[in-house]
Amino acid sequence: MAEPKAHFTLSNREGICYVEFADRKILDELSINEIGEQLLVLADEHKPINLLLDFKNVEHLSSAALGMLITLNKRIGDQSGRLKLSSINPQIFEVFKITQLHKVFDIHDSAASAKTSFLQG
Repeated sequence: MAEPKAHFTLSNREGICYVEFADRKILDELSINEIGEQLLVLADEHKPINLLLDFKNVEHLSSAALGMLITLNKRIGDQSGRLKLSSINPQIFEVFKITQLHKVFDIHDSAASAKTSFLQG
């Protein structure tokens, strides 16, 4: 069986798991499932996790990807962790607003802003 494609890079900085997506488009079901599984495993291995998802390279995101993010957010919240999103493309952010998900997620303009928010508690 083939190894799953690397959809993101992961680093750990000052107690924050920092995920930077490599894909410009997160649209197909296989990719979304792989990303979701990898992020859920990451959350389960680092309870409670401080997870920052940086979307600076992402231009398109499907509704299925939003569902995956909701699942991830719930899992992290249930484990007393924190999830923050950053650098979301304005067109994608419109979808967050239309679906009211901008009220569900802690969204920051930049990774630096999200990092500061983590460190301030």
